[in-house]
Amino acid sequence: MDTDDDTDDDDDELKYFGRDIEGVSRIANRVKMGKKVEKSLKEKNQSAVSQDEDDPNKTPEPYNCTGNFQADFTELCKRNNMAVIPPVVHRARPPTSQSQVESSKPEKGKEKGKTSAQQQQAEVEPDPELVEGEPVEPPPKTFVLKEKFEYFKPSVQVEMENYDKPDTVTEIYIRGWKIDETMMATFAQCWPVMEKLHTINLWNTGLTGETVTMMANCIPNIVNLRTLILDGNCVAAENWHELVSEESPLQNLSLRHCGITDKGAQSLGAALGTIKKANMKLISLNLAGNMIRDTGAEHIAMGLRMNRTLMSLSLASNQIGDKGAIKLGEVLSRFPLSHEEVVERRKQFSEKGSPDRNKSPPPSRRADSKDRPGSVRSSSHADKDKKAGKPSGKKKDGKGGKDAKEEEKHDKTKGGKKEKEDKGGQKKDKGSSVGGRSSGASIAADTKTAGKGKGKGKDKGKGPAVQEVEDAGASDFVNPLTDAADFIDGQLLVAGNRVLINLNLSRNSIGEHGLAALLKAMQYQTTLTHDSKSSGTGLMRIGVYKNKVSSDSEVLAKLTEFMMPKDPFYKPPPQTPDGDS
Repeated sequence: MDTDDDTDDDDDELKYFGRDIEGVSRIANRVKMGKKVEKSLKEKNQSAVSQDEDDPNKTPEPYNCTGNFQADFTELCKRNNMAVIPPVVHRARPPTSQSQVESSKPEKGKEKGKTSAQQQQAEVEPDPELVEGEPVEPPPKTFVLKEKFEYFKPSVQVEMENYDKPDTVTEIYIRGWKIDETMMATFAQCWPVMEKLHTINLWNTGLTGETVTMMANCIPNIVNLRTLILDGNCVAAENWHELVSEESPLQNLSLRHCGITDKGAQSLGAALGTIKKANMKLISLNLAGNMIRDTGAEHIAMGLRMNRTLMSLSLASNQIGDKGAIKLGEVLSRFPLSHEEVVERRKQFSEKGSPDRNKSPPPSRRADSKDRPGSVRSSSHADKDKKAGKPSGKKKDGKGGKDAKEEEKHDKTKGGKKEKEDKGGQKKDKGSSVGGRSSGASIAADTKTAGKGKGKGKDKGKGPAVQEVEDAGASDFVNPLTDAADFIDGQLLVAGNRVLINLNLSRNSIGEHGLAALLKAMQYQTTLTHDSKSSGTGLMRIGVYKNKVSSDSEVLAKLTEFMMPKDPFYKPPPQTPDGDS
């Protein structure tokens, strides 16, 4: 019996053991299946990623610039697969002196500031060591040491309004590394979004005709850009005129040492001004250190004939001689009109006169015309009187007979005066259109007087009307050909450019004949500015040193003496008591 019980217990244990083995095997199978599923999913994901990477036709999503120049520039360079991405760094500034640092600290923490400054000095300034009995000077603090060739690596230097805000970049400086078409396309995407950007300086960056064109197309989209400096970029195409188009917001353009010849000067002169149009935004143009000769100077002078915006022009260190200087002096004094300019002058006057001929007279002039005198009332007035139902008695007629006659006489005299005034106004208008262009101040004054005549109840409508007239006058190009002209020796002479106030002709090949022409032009400008200053003050500074004239030249001495009081930076020598006596 005992043996049977033992066998039964063994069977039960085997059954339980078998069940446990089956459960474990099931769990193991499930784990294996889970691993297989995970592997298959990973393989699918990897295949999908590899397909995406291997698919060259798939175009990436376009990147929208945010105005953060560093982030936008880095991301666009990565998308263009650039091997080396130039870092965006802050522009280096000279170190502040210790006195400035101490003055900038608050007064409360003076003692703490002194102790910290002393500690810094103790840490920075090593004690001079004695080497063979001679003291060793400490290293200077005016520069920062960097790794070898790190200074020459490409980088984009920026100036910011607030260094805590990355979207406040105001100036961009790039020095000495080539900007190709891919890099210029990257900049053309970043720059228009930067609202604070007003200065771009690209020195010796190897620009080409294509990159200049790309920049010219980008500049109108940079709304606040005012200064562009492209010194040291010699472009064979010489298509610099594209930068000063009508849409360009540039006010200051510097093209020093760009290898500009007479060909480039011709296109720049045409961009400054022609018979039909002129640049209305450029204030300063620097063309120093180029290869401009007399022909190029003549082309620039032709542009100055019609331009009344440019105030500073530098032609220093070129190859300009007497012919170019004579042409520039002619433009600054007065110049004879060519046949094309005379034809354009007549067109301008005819266009001014034609609108007045085609327009019908205003209602006020209709009432004062000869066909219907002012005493005769229109049918509308008569109808109003009838509707009002005024009593018409004999007594009133009898009493008011004299009064009615007096009123008729008064109306007639009023009408006659108005007609005379209208005729006189028309004559004045004609005289101003023939003699010269009317100034913006006179237009504004006319609109103000017209607004006053309408009545006190309509004062609210004055402001917008005057503003509209002033805005229209400011935006329209007033052709200098419509200025007053003198007919002398069969030629029509017009007053020259008096808006230009600074002209630099230093280090050229100008002789005494050219200087004499410039002196004559300055004297003529002075006489014109005494008569009227509405068209400008005339040239205030002129640089002519280091030309083909000896320092003892009489013409040079007269010119410098004549221009010295006009210089705004000139300070007369203090008077001594002996001089006063």
